[in-house]
Amino acid sequence: MSEHLIRFAKDGVEADASAPAKEKVRSGRPAHKTWNLEDDGNGLYAGIWESSAGEWDVDYTEWEFFHILEGVSILTEEGGEPMKLTAGDSFVIRPGFKGRWKVVEPTKKHYVVKV
Repeated sequence: MSEHLIRFAKDGVEADASAPAKEKVRSGRPAHKTWNLEDDGNGLYAGIWESSAGEWDVDYTEWEFFHILEGVSILTEEGGEPMKLTAGDSFVIRPGFKGRWKVVEPTKKHYVVKV
């Protein structure tokens, strides 16, 4: 494998388990798994993320590009209209985004984050 290419594959990478902070959860018991494939030490991260059903508040201070691989989620910005996210959708979230992430059906995405 090239030192300048990152393959979005979980092979040989252990998942980190997490969940939103309890005070941010609005419904359900969302649980996340994250396979971090890149951490350059300078605020750039890339990997695979998945979540079970639930809804929680989000507050982005970083940039994030993501591509939905499977599942259904709804992302709603404060004061904005809900955006349904399904397999094949790609978005960039800018710093300052505040709102809610709701996983309707277990969702998996590729992500690249720049802090």
